[in-house]
Amino acid sequence: MKKNLIVFTVLTFTTVVLSACGSNKGTDSTVTQTPSITEGTAASLKEELNLRIMIEGPVNARLPAVADDFVKKTIEEKFNVKLTVEYMPAGQDYVNKLNAHLAANEPPDMWRDVNGDGGQKYALDGVLGEIGNFINPSKMPNYFKYWVDDTTFQRYQFQGKVFRAPTPYSKELYRTWYIRKDWLDQLNLQIPKTYDEYLNVLKAFTFNDPDGNGKKDTYGFTTAPGGDGIGLEWPEYWKAGLVYATTLQNGKFIDMQTDPRVEQALNDISKVVAEGLVDPDWFLNKSPQHIDRAAQGKVGVIMGATQDFAYDSNPQSLQSKTKALFPKANWVPFTPFGNQPIATGVAPGSPILFHKNIVEKSPEKVTRIVEILDWLASEEGFLLSHYGVENRHYTKSGKTITLNLETFQKEIVEKGDFLTIWDFFTPATPAVFGLTVINAKETDRDREIAKTIAAIPSAPYLGTSLLPPTGFDLATFRKRQRELQAKAIFDDKSGKNWPAYREELMTKYNGNALFEAYDAQIKAAGLGK
Repeated sequence: MKKNLIVFTVLTFTTVVLSACGSNKGTDSTVTQTPSITEGTAASLKEELNLRIMIEGPVNARLPAVADDFVKKTIEEKFNVKLTVEYMPAGQDYVNKLNAHLAANEPPDMWRDVNGDGGQKYALDGVLGEIGNFINPSKMPNYFKYWVDDTTFQRYQFQGKVFRAPTPYSKELYRTWYIRKDWLDQLNLQIPKTYDEYLNVLKAFTFNDPDGNGKKDTYGFTTAPGGDGIGLEWPEYWKAGLVYATTLQNGKFIDMQTDPRVEQALNDISKVVAEGLVDPDWFLNKSPQHIDRAAQGKVGVIMGATQDFAYDSNPQSLQSKTKALFPKANWVPFTPFGNQPIATGVAPGSPILFHKNIVEKSPEKVTRIVEILDWLASEEGFLLSHYGVENRHYTKSGKTITLNLETFQKEIVEKGDFLTIWDFFTPATPAVFGLTVINAKETDRDREIAKTIAAIPSAPYLGTSLLPPTGFDLATFRKRQRELQAKAIFDDKSGKNWPAYREELMTKYNGNALFEAYDAQIKAAGLGK
């Protein structure tokens, strides 16, 4: 719910790396009382440690002046540490910065991986330390009780060792498409329930002046691959029978990105691009530029992946941004595929990693960080890092949390919306602790959106973590795959050459070995045939 209160900086994207111990000096005097630290805690018995962690944070968020950061102050006092937090948006800049630290032999004491492979390449390259003695149910009781069961944790490991800890994650799915319902109403159209209906809507949004301004300046669909491949948000994948991102069908592993049916998807994507139904900037769009295009009234269909993507109560939402320019705008979730699942169940991702040198030479740092993480996974840490200080930013009656929106806005949102950085370890799922959060700004429309999203079917989570064969370069494999798919759209203008491209991936780039290894691991976990 806290995320529904973010103040949005319109149509800008700036990658910033800041330190929580840097030169960010506030001029306002602090008014927020830090929660009291229990007298006689273990912190008073421990040597003070200097810790440095690297995590991702939203593009428009920043940590405030030290006096205003009650989360940092609480952690430092409770665990007797001096904490430096390096943060920036997830993406290639984050990866480059982290790799520069590693190359200079200056690794963070802990970092969150955003490479997309769950840290597997770092493990295979010998970068990571083995952390089984630090992260287990006895050392992290809250983590294992509330967030990650032992079976999931063990299936997330590889080579019989614990190299990574999956970050607590929400099991709820919010990934779906959104459409301008007010444009549909303007054109006397219904929300599409089939792909053919969807295609007709794209044409109407492009050629029939849905905003009524007398200009041909609107398009049907947009996405944001950032010039790297074509992205995975196109409904044409689902038309071809593929489900995001991997599934088991009849006991067989299906990879959405390299399946033979991608040929059909590429044919259909090429057609909608050739007909001019897609935002002409789609290929070079970098997130959130595609959202900006939608908010500017340029497109009528886009994919969202968060619960409050189009909530009235989220000032940063697509709905709020669009309504600032077009008061009658109404984005609603939909799927043109009926009861067909559009995503698999959520899997662990973006794990917590520790460098081998830190684990072997400074195990006391790993121990202290693990204690901090487990506290963040507790109800006390969860509430502070998501909703602020009790009886100031919220009140608690039994299991009901009521937000004090005015104070939250003034002391948290307007000071960098910094809890969207500190909540890096746990998702905003208060139901894990049996809590209900009341947000007075949530509207009936917001609740209707939640019901619609909850009704969209999903396929089961694969059930295990998959490891490429030793020496397999997954990053190069996926990069070549994306290059070939972009080539199909822009050079071939169809999927006709996909069988040959796929053969190249399976042989020259060892895709056969990759998927054979995946199949073997799935069978070993008792999940495949």
